[in-house]
Order: sequence, then structure tokens, then C-alpha cells
Amino acid sequence: MLLLIAAAALQAPAQVAVEVLLDQDQFLPGEAIMASVRISNRSGQPLKFGEDADWLTFSVESRDGLVVPKLGDAPVDGEFALDSPKRATKRVDIAPYFTISQAGRYSVVATVKIKEWGREMTSQPKTFNIIEGSHIWEQEFGVPKTVASTGGVPEVRRYVLQQANYIRGQLRFYVRVTDGSGAKVFRTVPVGTALSFSQPDPRLDKNCNLHLLYQSWAKSFTYSVFNPDGELILRRTYDYNQSRPRFEVDGYGNISVTGGIRRIAVTDVPPAAPSVSENSNSVPQTK
Repeated sequence: MLLLIAAAALQAPAQVAVEVLLDQDQFLPGEAIMASVRISNRSGQPLKFGEDADWLTFSVESRDGLVVPKLGDAPVDGEFALDSPKRATKRVDIAPYFTISQAGRYSVVATVKIKEWGREMTSQPKTFNIIEGSHIWEQEFGVPKTVASTGGVPEVRRYVLQQANYIRGQLRFYVRVTDGSGAKVFRTVPVGTALSFSQPDPRLDKNCNLHLLYQSWAKSFTYSVFNPDGELILRRTYDYNQSRPRFEVDGYGNISVTGGIRRIAVTDVPPAAPSVSENSNSVPQTK
């Protein structure tokens, strides 16, 4: 009888499988780490998830087995029912909730709480690497004061332009925003793919927004603008047309693109209005 009870206890968890998947296995410090948690229900009964805030939790360990300090719980709100035999996937960016800014090898584990059974299911560890990309350029800047700000010494931050080719051998540019010392990473965001011989042109405008223009294809150039928090606020595509797209700075520190011809693209940020002319090089000034 005891053996039968033990067998039943072992069988029940096997009816629900939890798996962690990552879009890639290498990341730069501060880059979003999107973990896809796949839950497969083969229990023969519907299960409910999301009633409790902690129904899905994560833990991260370093290569030497040390638990990585947790900064908070990743938000995974939203209730749903999972019928049998079906599976569901929850995607969560775990990077902001762990101190994993140092280069090295890590593993992430997801734990799912099954409230009806009073049990927890844990995934197998999924490994990934934090690597340092090649630094191309960096610049310190003072964070602009807001209307509500008072006087005092401005906060100093640093833009860092990096490149890496760990995703299918493609060269990609990244923008990292750190504190003045470079020790604290606020955000690392991918800019896009580039040609191996591309020479990016980074410029700061009067509001300390980072403007970046680089060759992304044979006759195409990508123009992106990031604010001091590392948020992408503008992206446009320009094609070579008798002349190469290049930056032009007026006497007030405003930056615009001259030369080439703008091509409306689905990757535009913000999306282009239907009335925008395809040969328009006018760039709205960011604030």
C-alpha cells in the first residue's frame, strides 16, 4: 500500500511539465532576457493559473552554483485556465529582477505553483551567458533637468555604443546607458543589424538624446534616437540616392538627417503617418 501511494505521488507531477526557453543563449549586461515558460497539462483535468501573484517564480544561479541576488518578483499577472491536453506559454523579462550584470555563465529555473494540488513544479535549468560586447564609442552626459527638478549637480550618465555578432553571426549594434562610473547599467537595447564595414556616427543633441546613423544594408542606412533612459524614441530608414545620408547640426544643437532619401518602413518609430512623403528628410526635434 505504501509503495502504491508513493508511486501515485510521483506520477501526479509528471502530468504537468514546465520548461524554460530563451530566444538566445548570450546577452549583453543590462539587455532584456525574455524567458518563455511553457506549461504542458497532461493531467486529464483543467488547471487554473494566475490566481496568486506568486504562481510563477524564477531563480537564477551563477556558474559556480551561487544563487544570484533577487531584486524583486517578475510581474506575471493574468489568470487563465489550461485544459488537458494543452500547453500555454508565459513570456517574462527576468533581467530587471536579478543582479546578473557581470559576465559569466548563468542558469534560470522557473517554478509553477499548482494551487488545486497544493504542489509546485520546477523546470530544468536553462543556461545562458552574459558577455561583454566590443566597445565602439562612449560619452558621458548630464541628465537634463525636468520642470519639477530643483537646482544642484546634475546626474551624470554614460552612453556606450557596443557591437556583438553572437546571434547567427550577424553584427549588431547595442546602446547601453550606465551611471557615470559605468558600474550600474540602466538599460542595454539592441539597435539593429549592421554591415561589417559600417562606421556608426553617434551624436548628442542639446537635450542629451543620442542620435545614431549607420549603414545597415548595401544602400540603406538606419537612423535611431535614444533618450537618456535608453528608450528608443525614433527610428527611420534612409536609402543612398546620389548622396549618402549624413547628420547636419544647426547653431542651436538640433540634429537632422540630410542627403539620401527616406524610405517608409514597418520598423519606423513612431509609425509613419500615411501622408508622410517618402522623400522627406525632415526630422522632428526630440525633447
